[in-house]
Amino acid sequence: MNIKKHIPNLITLLNLFSGCIALMFAFNQQFEMAFLFVSLGIFLDFFDGFFARLWKVASPLGLQLDSLADMVTSGVVPGLVMFQMMISYSSPIVAGYLQWFPYLGFIITLGSCYRLANFNIDTRQTDSFIGLPTPANTLFILSLPLVLKFTDSLFLIEFLTNPFVLLAITILSAYILNAEIPLFSLKIKKFGFKENTLQISFLIISLLLLIFFKYLGISLLILFYVLLSIVNNKRIKK
Repeated sequence: MNIKKHIPNLITLLNLFSGCIALMFAFNQQFEMAFLFVSLGIFLDFFDGFFARLWKVASPLGLQLDSLADMVTSGVVPGLVMFQMMISYSSPIVAGYLQWFPYLGFIITLGSCYRLANFNIDTRQTDSFIGLPTPANTLFILSLPLVLKFTDSLFLIEFLTNPFVLLAITILSAYILNAEIPLFSLKIKKFGFKENTLQISFLIISLLLLIFFKYLGISLLILFYVLLSIVNNKRIKK
């Protein structure tokens, strides 16, 4: 029996397991632990594909299993976190007949599901992405309650505790996941600064954002990635 062909699928299942644990922490509004296990799941999600390609054991089963695991880790978890944030910060404006308002946080889950299904059949996304990948979107969403926990900025607190701002973030998140926006690849195929100026510059700026802004840096670097891709697309067209 070829054991190697089962290892990538095992790693994918560990990603799913991490997502399930993250869900339990998110249910209890333990957002730091949820962030930790989602990060572990995303880390495993990278290596299942890495080993499948390395050992040339990629399979249709692995592809479907990967999307199903991502649906939990990078689909259900961020939707639940947004749901919990909307419950925590709902004001009298969304009380009464608008008690269903927090459930709109699961629009993120719906957008993630459509993104993952579409990704499996979209042959254009082999070397780069069209629309924001679900793991990046998940890190953005899960960073928000941590930004609130550790920030002293009254502006950020007021901004991120406004339920309608959270709804706007939710809708924008679902849109960016499925938007026809090409995002540049972070893969370095050739060694040399000239060939990888965009990627290296992005990684350096991302590192600085994380060092100086901590959890807020995660949100900023995801936004920066999207904006830089849009600027790069316009430059290429010209």
